[in-house]
Amino acid sequence: MRVVVTGGGGFLGSHLCEALLRRGDSVVCLDDFSTGDPANIAHLLPDPAFELQHSDVSLSIEVVGHVDAVAHLASPASPPDYLRRPLETLAVGSRGTENALRLALRHDARFVLASTSEVYGDPLVHPQEETYWGNVNSIGPRSVYDEAKRYAEAVAAAYRRTLGVDVGIARIFNTYGPRMRPHDGRVVSSFITQALTGEPLTVYGDGRQTRSFCYVDDLVRGLVALLDSSEMGPFNLGNPVERTVGELADLVLAMTGSASEVHHHPLPVDDPVRRRPVITRAREVLGWEPEIDIAEGLRRTVAYFDACPDRLTASAAAIRGGQDETVPPAAVTTVTAPSQTVPGPAAVAPAALPSGG
Repeated sequence: MRVVVTGGGGFLGSHLCEALLRRGDSVVCLDDFSTGDPANIAHLLPDPAFELQHSDVSLSIEVVGHVDAVAHLASPASPPDYLRRPLETLAVGSRGTENALRLALRHDARFVLASTSEVYGDPLVHPQEETYWGNVNSIGPRSVYDEAKRYAEAVAAAYRRTLGVDVGIARIFNTYGPRMRPHDGRVVSSFITQALTGEPLTVYGDGRQTRSFCYVDDLVRGLVALLDSSEMGPFNLGNPVERTVGELADLVLAMTGSASEVHHHPLPVDDPVRRRPVITRAREVLGWEPEIDIAEGLRRTVAYFDACPDRLTASAAAIRGGQDETVPPAAVTTVTAPSQTVPGPAAVAPAALPSGG
């Protein structure tokens, strides 16, 4: 099977590319590396079944040759990224999604959308089933991501109903693991970075807000299962074990042996207080559920972070005392696409249009 993965140079995208290649598929990875990292896919470049195209999917998607499936993961996904790039986030969720859907339509290909638990907003129903419509502030600062994904689901569903595109929708809950960026603003990466560098751990509110943490290998198995099916869903993909942020902080401190203190900061606007997926549909229809517990997942993730001390040191300043709308430029390593990249036909964006992917 030949699979196009948009956002394939990102955290989740690179793991998905790797999993598809491992089972014998060929992969076309599209990314503009605005939030992805070329290092994530550098080890895949020698594989003749892997093609990397530097492309802004918000502008256009042109792939030569037959396509069997499209996995649309392109989007800023961490709060500092989408708050810093609001127009780009909206663009990739709208124009980027429709461009990916048109590619699937042209090739009669399976289309899988990487949506998010953020479509539920700050939920008034707990735990969250796929039938819940959500509680989203459509004009708040987080709306650029929440509503981009809600629109992406709507346009994907419309393409299925109206044009017969074989659409599947995954609502992804908190996922962690190797290849997360130390400064990306997610709670797991922030805690590990702060613990390993001796910085105080940033806990918003009283730490009693909850999340459900799924290890990346488990999450990718769910995406592959959805890709191989003909089901639309949507399907919640995440770990149904609910933990408080304070408990996560304690786990990270114990695992790293860090003496870092815990400092509390005000909750961000519209930050969800409770988050836990009901995964009955994924269990029954896709035969999927998480297998890796948080102790093992954190062990692997800490080992990955511990192996890149220079990046941790550079990133510590970006997350010191909590994240604002921007990440300090000094904390972000400038990335360029590897020399083996095949330029896409729309790799250079017109000045009037924001870029995405």
